[in-house]
Amino acid sequence: MAPCGFFFALHIRFALPLLHIQTYPQGWTDRYTEEAYALRDPIIAWGFSRVGTSRWSEIDIPDPFDILGQAREFGMVYGFAVSCGPMKSRTIASASRDDREFTDEEIAAFAAMVQHLHDITEPPKSLTTAQVEALRCIAEGDRHAAAAARLNISESALKARLASARTSLLARTTTEAIQRARDYRLL
Repeated sequence: MAPCGFFFALHIRFALPLLHIQTYPQGWTDRYTEEAYALRDPIIAWGFSRVGTSRWSEIDIPDPFDILGQAREFGMVYGFAVSCGPMKSRTIASASRDDREFTDEEIAAFAAMVQHLHDITEPPKSLTTAQVEALRCIAEGDRHAAAAARLNISESALKARLASARTSLLARTTTEAIQRARDYRLL
């Protein structure tokens, strides 16, 4: 759907997304990162100011750094943006191509996928008391055996609580789960 790459940042909170993926050309990604363009990007600004979809050519936010013009140098000539979710947990996505504008149908299909990703990755509003206790013990430096003893449970029960917390927080590791729980003010 996006021959010249795409980007999405799911559930942007406290200036950082819960998950993000980008497949734009490496040269563009390097320049964008080195120049800190995310702070100046009219696509990102549009995404925080509106919900819906828009072709890049229709976005009327000033681009004094000519970010979209520079993107063209990397084959990202045509594109569109998608924004969904509440301001406190906004998802912003974008896709590009070099040969033509995206059709309304293509934009709608991409937007539906982004909305679906946004919906299925909604961070939890709370964790169980057992999950919080297990994460807190590990966050405070306890090893599994010590944490289990502290909570008066078996080590396998502790590991089950940690696994459950990782699943709830969409985290791959316990360390990542602890950080996300802190970010979401659940821990």
